This record gives sequence, structure tokens and C-alpha cells, in this order.
Amino acid sequence: MLTSAQLRGRGVTAAETTERCRPGGAWQQILPGVVLLHPGPATSEERLHAVLLYAGRPQAARERTGGVPAQPGARKPHVPQPYADAVITGLAALTLHGFSGAPPLLSLDRIDVLVPRLRRLRSTGCARVLRTSSMPVPQQLTGLPVAPVPRALADAVAGLEDACTVRRLLTEAVRGGHCEPAAVVHELAQARLLGRPHVVDAVDSLLAEGRAIAEDRLYRMVREHGLPDPVWNVDLRLPGGPHLGGLDAYWPEHAVAVELDTRAPRHELREDDDAVWSEYARKREHLERLGITVVHLTPKKLRDALDQQATVVRTALMAAGDREPAAYVVVLPR
Repeated sequence: MLTSAQLRGRGVTAAETTERCRPGGAWQQILPGVVLLHPGPATSEERLHAVLLYAGRPQAARERTGGVPAQPGARKPHVPQPYADAVITGLAALTLHGFSGAPPLLSLDRIDVLVPRLRRLRSTGCARVLRTSSMPVPQQLTGLPVAPVPRALADAVAGLEDACTVRRLLTEAVRGGHCEPAAVVHELAQARLLGRPHVVDAVDSLLAEGRAIAEDRLYRMVREHGLPDPVWNVDLRLPGGPHLGGLDAYWPEHAVAVELDTRAPRHELREDDDAVWSEYARKREHLERLGITVVHLTPKKLRDALDQQATVVRTALMAAGDREPAAYVVVLPR
């Protein structure tokens, strides 16, 4: 598959290309300026390359060679060169990332491709052009520039109305270990999709799934790294006094607490973000004034650096003997 410009660089005139692309000819124009060098349907891989050739900047490849045709035996240019400023996104990207809930590539009528906002390019054929002022840093999958999972999800969700499909894709993103809920919710917020009721419902499921996975990782950290058993999911109160807040794990004899920050992405959903975070900071400061060490863990830290997080908790437990005794608190199941 080549662009019209690449064919001209190889000595094929525009008239020859037109002749070969006539009905029943040996070639076919699959997209404007993109020629498939065989008859018959394009494969899924060929369609992806065609979309990138159409949406990319063809001059990116020519600048490397000065427009001179490649000589026999010369080093072949790197494949992504013609794809400058073009990134596969949406459902096609999720399929390339291995999502079982995304449709097969050949079943997609159109393939979403991101280009810079100022590009003058129209959607046509199997290419749906999405202009954006914030091009993502692509991942290379099978030699193709593909949007990271959170961005691909947001672009896919923008075109979906079925609540079950949206929920299934968001849940698979977290359950399959592709990304953390915070990254997904951030991209959904950037795309201004959180005002859609079916998206908000799916995000609630996403956050619940993310918390369950983070809790499993926390249990595994304690078990596999030989940490003392804490009391799990408790509320703390002062004797006869106010409620101090809930904790995911607490070691009463060491006055060390662990709190999972699975609530971090929820601020994208709230108008009272400042109040939420002020309350969170107030609780933590109050506990620390009472002599309770609060270890703050995120799902991402537990996923990417479990050993390091176990060391952080172990260090806090070992330092307990060097601190002033903590205030007496009542520990209740949550």
C-alpha cells in the first residue's frame, strides 16, 4: 500500500495510477491519495495502514529522502515515518490493546484517527478524523501509533450510547490491568463526557472495580511480605468523642494506618472538589496529631511498586517504638 506521492516517487505517473485503479484493475484507491496494490477487500491491517497514510503527513517521509526514490539495496525507511501526526484511537485502538469487549477490526465501518486540531482533513471512507488540541504520546503496537488506553477509551465512549457497552469497556480497562481508574476518569472529564448519565453510571462501576482490585493488592502485600496482620476496614473514634474517619487497614499496637486513595478520580465528578479534599486533609492531620501514622497508598503504587510500598509500611511499623505513645482510640468495624 502506497500513497500517490510515494508512487510518483517510484516513477508511476498519476495517469498510470488512475488507469490501474479503474474497476477491475490491478489496484484500487482505498482512500483519497492511498492506493492498495492488489484487487479484492483490504485486510484489517491494510485498513489501519491506509487510515494512517491518509491522515498522516506524507511529507514526513519525503523530508528524510528529499523526494528521491529509494535506491536498490538502500536502507528501508522506518515504517512510522509517513504516519507523523496521526494516531489510531477509539474502538480500533482498544482492539489493538487486546480488549475482548472491543469489536473485531474488520467489523468496524470506520477507524478513528487523531490528528492535530489545525489539520484540514475530512472524514471519508473507513477513516473518521478526530481533530484535537492535545495529541497523546502514542504507543507502538504491531508497528502502528496507537493512543494509550485511557485516551482510546474516552474517544470510544464519545461515540457510544449503549450503557452496557460503555460499562463493559471501562470495567475491562481496570480488571484487565490496562490502566487505573484515575487515568480513565481524567480523560473522560477532559472530553466532557461525565455529564452523560450512562457514562456516570459506568464510572461508578469502574471505581468500585478499581477499589476491589486495590484492596486485593493490599491484602496480598501484607500476606506475601510477612507484615503483621492488621484489622481491616475499620472506623476510629475518640472514647465518647467524635468519629475520626474510616481506614482500610490499622495496626492498633503500632498506631499505623493505611488508607487507599481510590477516591482520587472522583474529584472529576464533583463540583465541591475543594470541600472533599479539605475534609480528607483534615482527617489525616487530625489522626497524625493523635500520634497515628497514616500511610497513603494509591492503586497505581500497589500495581507498579508493591515491594516498595511494603517497605514503606514496614518502616512505619518499625518506627512505632521510637514515637510518643498515640492517643487511645476506639476501633470499630466499618
